[in-house]
Amino acid sequence: MVSHKNQLNYRVNNQPNEVYLNHPTFGLLYRICLLKDNQELFSTLYAQRLFFTVTTNSNSLSFDPISRTDARLLVESLMRRLLLDREVEKHRQLQAVYQRTFL
Repeated sequence: MVSHKNQLNYRVNNQPNEVYLNHPTFGLLYRICLLKDNQELFSTLYAQRLFFTVTTNSNSLSFDPISRTDARLLVESLMRRLLLDREVEKHRQLQAVYQRTFL
């Protein structure tokens, strides 16, 4: 786990639901999805080869690198959860992200 304080730019793009994170080592990351209240899944913007779970605390962000397979499993699990909770629109949006990212 890598923790960074006060050296990250966390901004929301003009488009709905597009969140970018400028990391000094990994470059520009974009958010694939929100996993939990304080945890999100990010990937490198251009190659989509590096994946990270990013956990936010009161004054820092923590990065945990994960494999592409683990990232895919996290998104698949979240899609199943959305279906069980009858969140059809959120599921549809996440499915589109899943197809762009993993297929």
